[in-house]
Amino acid sequence: MKSFEELLAGSVAAHGHLCPGQIVGVRMAMLGLRLLGFAVPPAYPQLKQLIVYIEMDRCTGDAVAFVTQAKLGRRSLKYVDYGIMAATFINLEDHQAFRIISTEEARDLAALYAPHASAKREQQLHAYKVMPDAVLFRVQQVEVNLSEFDLPGPTRRKVVCVKCGQVVRDGREIVWGGQPYCRPCAQGGYFRNAKEFAWDNMNWSPQPEVQEMEPRIGERHLKERPLILS
Repeated sequence: MKSFEELLAGSVAAHGHLCPGQIVGVRMAMLGLRLLGFAVPPAYPQLKQLIVYIEMDRCTGDAVAFVTQAKLGRRSLKYVDYGIMAATFINLEDHQAFRIISTEEARDLAALYAPHASAKREQQLHAYKVMPDAVLFRVQQVEVNLSEFDLPGPTRRKVVCVKCGQVVRDGREIVWGGQPYCRPCAQGGYFRNAKEFAWDNMNWSPQPEVQEMEPRIGERHLKERPLILS
């Protein structure tokens, strides 16, 4: 078990700076873990039982991820782009789930908890460390419908997009007319005007002997790859 101050110091070091969102995120994660009956930070066996949904791409999200040790690569960290200062903590073993939301009232009450601070940011930095969880957060007990494709572990299914040939994992394809498509082909992606690109320095490898063995293999592969137009 680590103290709030220890967790905050570690999160700030990982994130890069101290801000009110870091304090809120550390406390949000601590509360979520306690609600699930987990250690803070989670013990190794508990990491396999934990999934965390984060609803914001802000400093708070980094703090929640740091304290819970949830990671995208382990499929225990999920991001949903809601723009809400909230996170949901799920215990896969008993299916308990709690959504914790940062209150706007806490911002309004910061001066009350930090009367010695004049600047708003300084008020928040102090107040968020001392105000009770009941003031800082709202808590909802929720149900989250997780499919087998949302769970940690190996890839459970692969399909190939019939338009671009890209492999799509874990049920993220879109099916039209009985055929699978990747989401960029089916719905449009965050990028556009994709063109295959060859760069001389793509011949680099961490192992020098690979470069010496066939120095132009990367460029030849790109030139020989068929171009699929969208």
